[in-house]
Amino acid sequence: MGIDKKFIDLFHKVSVKAALASHYFVGKKDKIAADKAAVDAMRKELNKIDMKGQIVIGEGELDNAPMLYIGEKLGTNNGPELDIAVDPLEGTNFAANNLPGALSVIAVAEKNNLFNAPETYMDKIAILGSNKNVVDLDNTIKQNIYNLSEYKNKQPHELTACILDRPRHKKIIDELIRLKVNLKLISDGDISGALLVSQEKFNIDIFLGIGGGPEGVLAASALDVFDCYFQGRFIFETDKDKLRASQMGIIDFKKKYELNEIVSGDSIFCATGITTGDLVKGINIEDKKFYSETLITHKSSKMKKIIKSLQDIG
Repeated sequence: MGIDKKFIDLFHKVSVKAALASHYFVGKKDKIAADKAAVDAMRKELNKIDMKGQIVIGEGELDNAPMLYIGEKLGTNNGPELDIAVDPLEGTNFAANNLPGALSVIAVAEKNNLFNAPETYMDKIAILGSNKNVVDLDNTIKQNIYNLSEYKNKQPHELTACILDRPRHKKIIDELIRLKVNLKLISDGDISGALLVSQEKFNIDIFLGIGGGPEGVLAASALDVFDCYFQGRFIFETDKDKLRASQMGIIDFKKKYELNEIVSGDSIFCATGITTGDLVKGINIEDKKFYSETLITHKSSKMKKIIKSLQDIG
């Protein structure tokens, strides 16, 4: 059936309004206020849409997230049933400290077609190209790099890997250095990091490492349209994590998920820049107008482009 094209503009407006609201807190050293502004604006816009929407990936559980919590119903209760995944402010530290790369992100799929991800970590790997035999989470770093080198007809020293700069990744980073792979270390911004493999212009050959599970699902919903390969495996370390996963229907705690298992059917993805980063430029206010850039994908129409917009503030 698919999601009607009219929803592209509606969800574009959602991410833009959230980005604008958060923009006013850029550089204010208050990531909680910046996030709350994005959440409030996003929720307000979502409730205007003729849909029966439900959050499957949000700001957390009901007890910890008064708005945009997992299970929250949104929209006018008229129209199609849609699963919604949100990260109203990806890169809270980026916004608080006026650093590059803060985004407002939303992904939407038809009912039961978007993976309901628990609030836990995920081991991820992504490359451009849909060949399933190049990289795998169960391979060694060396094997993945050699396979990728052969696949892309490059030497290891010509490849660039993007990875979160975290102590947990020390062994991976050390191995990449030994293999002479170029590194792009990111401090935050798990979604945008994964999306850098989507186009050759970003010069990122592989994204890998452990980051947020919900962010993995959001990234996958965009990578699905870019002919990318993505694999993710949730990490359940505590009994509480495993219980929550079981309640969400996850049986195999060591399962590797690929794109078609994370997002199936039609989907829309929007990521609007709050501060200028690798993917898109940030919000810029001039007089009573503001400029925004949004990466938008729509699977059924094969749309994947950056929409630039100049709008009145109001």
